[in-house]
Amino acid sequence: MDNKYFRFRILLVGIIFLFSFMAIAAKAIHLQVYRSLWLSQKASNQYEQSSTISGKRGIIYDRNLREMAVSIDVTSIAAYPFRIEDPSATAKLLADSLNLDASRIQGKLATKKPFVWIKRQTTAKETRAVRGLKIPGIDFVTEFNRYYPHTILAAQALGFTGLDGAGLEGIEFYYNQHLKGTPRVSTVYKDALGKGFSAVPELSGNSRGHDLILTIDSNIQYIAEKALQEAVDRYSALSAIAIVAQPRTGAILAIAQCPHINPNVYSNYDKSLWRNRAVTDAFEPGSTLKIFSAAAALEYGETTAGSLFYCENGAYRIGKNVVHDIHKRGWLSLQQIIKFSSNIGAVKVGQKVGAKNLYRMLRNFGFGQKTGIDSPGETSGSLSDYKSWSNMDTGAISFGHGVSVSAIQMISAVGAIANDGILMKPYIVQQIVNQNGDIVKGFKPQKIRRAISASSAKIVKNIMKTVITEGGTGVNAALDGYSVGGKTGTSRKLDKNGKYSDNKHIASFIGFTPADDPEIVILVVIDEPKEKYYASIVAAPVFKQIAQQTLNYLDVPPDGNTTKFRVFLGSEAKG
Repeated sequence: MDNKYFRFRILLVGIIFLFSFMAIAAKAIHLQVYRSLWLSQKASNQYEQSSTISGKRGIIYDRNLREMAVSIDVTSIAAYPFRIEDPSATAKLLADSLNLDASRIQGKLATKKPFVWIKRQTTAKETRAVRGLKIPGIDFVTEFNRYYPHTILAAQALGFTGLDGAGLEGIEFYYNQHLKGTPRVSTVYKDALGKGFSAVPELSGNSRGHDLILTIDSNIQYIAEKALQEAVDRYSALSAIAIVAQPRTGAILAIAQCPHINPNVYSNYDKSLWRNRAVTDAFEPGSTLKIFSAAAALEYGETTAGSLFYCENGAYRIGKNVVHDIHKRGWLSLQQIIKFSSNIGAVKVGQKVGAKNLYRMLRNFGFGQKTGIDSPGETSGSLSDYKSWSNMDTGAISFGHGVSVSAIQMISAVGAIANDGILMKPYIVQQIVNQNGDIVKGFKPQKIRRAISASSAKIVKNIMKTVITEGGTGVNAALDGYSVGGKTGTSRKLDKNGKYSDNKHIASFIGFTPADDPEIVILVVIDEPKEKYYASIVAAPVFKQIAQQTLNYLDVPPDGNTTKFRVFLGSEAKG
């Protein structure tokens, strides 16, 4: 009996050992055959650590191949903590040379990490000072710093990069994948005790990123920015935007805003100033939208430029609301409604066209939709569906309230009128090229759709030309030697309580020149000008300044089809 029990115990133990061995063998086979890559990576993570350093970014050029953004070599200071013999003394020496806090440096040197940054992108003086210390375990790593040679010029359009070389705003962000260079990798190896024993720098290549060639012309950009700054200073305005574009192609020649920033030191500015407000911000356009009410009337309303509308002698009640005009007028033609910028006339036009057709026309011109411009953060503006409009909504939208647009939407829409009714996609980058100058990707003018018939577009252009003649709201936009088609817009801003303010306005002017065969279309938006706020006084002269200088710079021959009138500011139509 005892013998049988003994043999049973031996058999049981043997079976247990056998199954244990089989389980261990199965696990080993599983790990070696099916998880070998995972094991290798896990082991590698225990004895090596890599640090990645951004590659050199491509250059950004303007349309004339002037450098707008470049990358320059800079030195960053790093440390291998395992090689630092006296962290406290080393921290004090580095702190004195780099103007840093010694305790923070000491904390970095006390870490178990094999590699730490002490200070990124040091000055030449700081680098020399640390080199002179000859401290074992301190390394000098070549990195690249983004530099904008023209400082504030087109700053928000270009954007900027962060400390690690990645684009954070503007074109730098939108085209980051093309601009960024091949990163460099430095690997530090550790022994079983966690101490580093060697470093292998730059295992991968250092190929520079692709270059960008913009549609922006730095000379036109300067003209726009200078005129904008002068207007902001003159009228103590909160901010301003100006865009210059080619209506036939959609190419943006200048996209300016004020206040400016210097992207070389972007962190010194409030974040609210970083974005490209011409693309990201929406505003109520006011009377400039009357252009499209007129277009809808011509296209859908069986209306001509000479069709008459009764303008109620300056006051028109719609339900509980009363629409006012600055000047009391009776019968006005469609052309005169635009020339004199009659709100009541625009309401009457909207009523004749109907909500559905007005909405359809605004959508045709791209309102309530993103244009697709190659810039981050674009807004679609606000245009509610016509089915939700009341009679007052239809009237208000007819003269530019109750709807919001972006500056890029507005200039694209008016560009379509200048381009015989064809809406073009706006764009800022025309080519992506490699280091050898070979084209990697090109961007050609892109037609979105026909927004309006060519015949209706021609009539609207002729109507807009009368805005610049005597008695029109845009007389201050008249040019020497060139004809102009344009429209003023003065809108009240909404307060936080949802009511329209009596003392906060947006003044804008949109126009093209030469009027019959436009080379450029220009939009000027002045936000909260003080004392004088009518677009005819505030925005129209800025258009004139930008347009006159730009046409001269582009060597556009005068069309000789212009008449300049002298009027008193106090008696002219306001817009």
